Amino acid sequence: MALKSTDMAKNMAKKLDGSLKSESLPDRFGQSSKAASSKRERAAVIPASKLVSVNYRLPAELVNRLREQALNHEGGINLLVATALDEWLNTQDKK
Repeated sequence: MALKSTDMAKNMAKKLDGSLKSESLPDRFGQSSKAASSKRERAAVIPASKLVSVNYRLPAELVNRLREQALNHEGGINLLVATALDEWLNTQDKK
C-alpha cells in the first residue's frame, strides 16, 4: 500500500525531529555560550595589555647575539629587550 504524500511528509518530519533531538547542541548555543559571553564581558572590563608591537631593523649579528642571550633569560626575548632598553634610556635621562 502506497503512502499518501502527506503521510510521507509526516514520516520525514518525524525522522528529522528524531535526528535533531539525538544530536548534541553546538557549543555556541548550549551552556558554553554563557561561558563565552562572560569571557567577553570580563575582557571588556579588564584593560588591554600595555604591550605594543614594534618592528625595527637590526644587524643580523646583533639579532643572533640577542637570541642567544634570550635562551638563558626567564622572560624571553621581549623582556630582555625591554629591560635593556629601559636601562639604556635611564642612563640617557641622567646625562
